[in-house]
Amino acid sequence: MDDRPIREAAAAICVRDGSSGEPEVLVVRRSDESRFLPGYIAFPGGAIEPEDVDRAERWFGDAAQAQRAAAIRELVEEVGVAVTSAGLLSTRDLDRVDEDPPGPSALVEVCHWVAPPEVPVRFDARYFAVHAGPAADPVVDGREVSRAWWTSPRALLGGWSDGEHKLYWPTWFTVERLAACASSAEILALRFETREPTDDEQASMPLHVMEQVP
Repeated sequence: MDDRPIREAAAAICVRDGSSGEPEVLVVRRSDESRFLPGYIAFPGGAIEPEDVDRAERWFGDAAQAQRAAAIRELVEEVGVAVTSAGLLSTRDLDRVDEDPPGPSALVEVCHWVAPPEVPVRFDARYFAVHAGPAADPVVDGREVSRAWWTSPRALLGGWSDGEHKLYWPTWFTVERLAACASSAEILALRFETREPTDDEQASMPLHVMEQVP
């Protein structure tokens, strides 16, 4: 029996329609100094903090929405983007969210990942899609995140195929599902079941997809 605690976590998939017509998502490169997945490409996100329960009460009137609150906080901390009822704002001030909190529907749950027992660091993570306007320009914190940019899911997969990026399994699987969408509206309407890799996938894919590698 695995008695290790599972940490609740959240990730934000900010999405917009790009100039080419393809949907674009906001991704980050995790710092090389990060303890978890250094140098990997991911969506802004992280583990829930105790204060996120209080934020969920203030913003949504429901402490059970702590994972949504964590997704908002991580966006502000990592890339300087805040989700408000007026849309996404460029700011590093969480007070802006307190002044104009979004409704729960502004963060649409796309998928739910629960790490299997054999994974060293176990997370129970919910991924939320957020519609973004053109003004949501990311500014990285320089600590947890070394780079942030807008890209189409197809281009991200192409970079991964060419060996330019490292993607952990939940990110890879999620990006593959996003790449099948033709617009931001399709991504915002997307819901899918998560799964673990098959034996064939484990044998054929790079090791960094299945486990953390330098």
